[in-house]
Amino acid sequence: MAEEPTSTLTKNHVSAANRHSSKPTKVTSTASARQSRWMLRLGHLLAGGWVMGAALLSASGGELVQLMENKALSAFFQLRGPILPPEDIVILAIDDQSISVPEQYYKTNPKQYAYLETLKSYPYKRAAYAQVITKLIKAGARSVAVDVVFDTPSSYGTTDDRQLQAVLQKYGSKVTLAAVYENSQMRQGSFMQLIDPQEMFRTGSVSIGSVNFPLEVDGKVHRLGSEFSKLLAEDNLLEKLPSFDEAVLKAAQVNYPQPKGDRIHFWGAAGTFEQIPFWHVLDPENWNTYLEKGKVFKDKIVVIGATDKLHNDYYPVAASNSAKRMSGVEIHANAIATLMQGKAIASGINSLPLRGLFVLIIVGTTALMITRRKRSINRFLYSLALSATWVGISYGLFVHGQLIFPTTVPMIAIAMIGFSYLGTSLVRESIKKRQLVDIFQKYKTSAVVQEIISQQDDLQDLIQQRDLALSGKVLAQRYRIVKVLGSGGFSETYIAEDTQRPGNPRCVVKQLKPANTKPEALQLARRLFNSEAQTLEKLGTHPQIPQLLAYFEEDEEFYLVQEQIIGHPLNQELPPGKAIDEIAAIKIVRDLLQTLTFVHKNNVIHRDIKPSNIMRRHSDGKLILIDFGAVKEVSTKQLDHQEQTPFTIGIGTQGYAPSEQCFGRPHYSSDIYAVGMVGIKALTGIAPRELPRDADGEIKWSDALRQAQGKTYGGKLRTQVSHSLAKILSKMVLDDFKQRYQSASEALEDLEAFDDVINSQTRYPMLQNDSLMNTLDDLGAPTKSCSEASSETT
Repeated sequence: MAEEPTSTLTKNHVSAANRHSSKPTKVTSTASARQSRWMLRLGHLLAGGWVMGAALLSASGGELVQLMENKALSAFFQLRGPILPPEDIVILAIDDQSISVPEQYYKTNPKQYAYLETLKSYPYKRAAYAQVITKLIKAGARSVAVDVVFDTPSSYGTTDDRQLQAVLQKYGSKVTLAAVYENSQMRQGSFMQLIDPQEMFRTGSVSIGSVNFPLEVDGKVHRLGSEFSKLLAEDNLLEKLPSFDEAVLKAAQVNYPQPKGDRIHFWGAAGTFEQIPFWHVLDPENWNTYLEKGKVFKDKIVVIGATDKLHNDYYPVAASNSAKRMSGVEIHANAIATLMQGKAIASGINSLPLRGLFVLIIVGTTALMITRRKRSINRFLYSLALSATWVGISYGLFVHGQLIFPTTVPMIAIAMIGFSYLGTSLVRESIKKRQLVDIFQKYKTSAVVQEIISQQDDLQDLIQQRDLALSGKVLAQRYRIVKVLGSGGFSETYIAEDTQRPGNPRCVVKQLKPANTKPEALQLARRLFNSEAQTLEKLGTHPQIPQLLAYFEEDEEFYLVQEQIIGHPLNQELPPGKAIDEIAAIKIVRDLLQTLTFVHKNNVIHRDIKPSNIMRRHSDGKLILIDFGAVKEVSTKQLDHQEQTPFTIGIGTQGYAPSEQCFGRPHYSSDIYAVGMVGIKALTGIAPRELPRDADGEIKWSDALRQAQGKTYGGKLRTQVSHSLAKILSKMVLDDFKQRYQSASEALEDLEAFDDVINSQTRYPMLQNDSLMNTLDDLGAPTKSCSEASSETT
């Protein structure tokens, strides 16, 4: 099967190209490109899947959908918070106080509190309800609803029942009693039965309604009591009653509009409706003062019910979380108010197919808007914004229009579209990283690959992967790798333990990797490697160059073993923005030039002198020149055939490598240039690559030096850099290598001559000014009087 072409050439272009070539052109796409395109297509497919899935799920109207939408409705109620309930509904609560206080008072003094005799114990006498109903009706209450089922004879006797019967016969047209549907367990199975008030209480004028509310899939009360009867099984023997709330409004002669929805509009969580303790009606003091002789009940619908903990008449509702339940009498107060004010909450779209179509349009439109964003992270953030926007719109429709539109399913689908694009993008990035690992393994010697990985923070895990893979590996059955120190253009450096020496001392192992593994190339690489090893062995005799301990070849790769220098790199002493004083800078440059003189005498160019390749040995404070990974014996033949060298040769570090070295033509003066840049970096605190250049390509470091002058160093004011030192460093870093010092010894000679003058001035402060000035003038130093110099120092 032909692979998909990645080229944008048309068929005519390909045909034209084939006419000019004797060989057919084969255009292929890489596996990585195919995987990337598939991930992009997968993102689109997942987005489309979420669109269709949300639409089908909403059209199904299953329990999962109902659960999610009910949770959204509960969240809307809680977000909205409580609002002021209507004043024409009053709850007369049989609360904990109404049960305990009358009993205590009556036991204390039965004669004084004789009016509490009907409340002396719970359950109350039926006469207590008769007395309360009478007082409320006489006070002008519009209707009295008793959320108590009087289904059995009173435990206080027939006389007690007859007292309530008499009151119901007199005021029954304004009274509503409760009935309840309950599940009963029989041998034949479970069935629903109606438990209603005794027949003696069911006079012709008394309204009776069921107090049942349907529970939704989330276990909460959402819908009106009238919806419960619709859920009852068809049974001709089962008496159908109106809901308690409908019966109350009928008794109150309230004409309310046909509810547009089936859900209760809750004014708030438990406690939103004001509750009056039941016993206050029978207590003369509370009746005359707090209740204003019953005026608070005038033209009100009074709902009597239990709110005490003993009854456990509490249910989870939409307006509160499950931990804070609402008493049954409070639910009825909210339901009655909902019907009275026509605030029943309705579904914005009743038809399930239309609901699915609506979700398809909403989610599909947002998906198209999301795909217009180019970057995956932008698609993800945009999807979250659109999802939140739709939730906000749904909340506004709920608060201001008492309408519920599909909310949760579209919200999740829109957000998941963004997650899908983000997820596929992360997978694509993971694939790219794996590809980078493959490239790294395949092109280990590439300086470009090494540079990219070392400078990208998000690719540092690749280095860690390499470290873990190499840790514990034993080379030449002797050197166990402890950790990876770093990678260069054609090498890797490890810290290893010498397992064949007492104490397993640590050493540095450098791996040199041939760029070409062909037999003839390997033979040339082996010859050059042996030559380099011999060179390093000679260089290692210098006390400020690491000693070569061993060298060997393994698996067509070459290894150098050197002593480990215990110290810290010089770049720790020269952080960005920190400039050191002149004397310290002279010591660094002088130390490096002394070592470089020895290196150049051995016909070696270091090629990568920079602060990180200079170690400050802790034992004696000397500067050690390390990382001779780029060394080559200087010979005409080798330079002429440099491009054919099977090692990939590093060209140095930007800023410290001069132009000729960048073009692959290093000279001895190239190392001198690097040492000069180290000195300038020390004096200015500015990285070499950040220093400006003039039209001739020369470094303008005097401006940076002036900026550094006057800054404190070690708590003291910095002095100016001597003109002679500036002249020496400027000559070391000239752009034309022919104009620089041609040997390290020549530069060292000028520096030491200048250093001798400085030391003489320090050792003999009374030296005649004329003699000192003449000496400095010969070296190009500015001629200033001792007083001027002293003034500048101060």
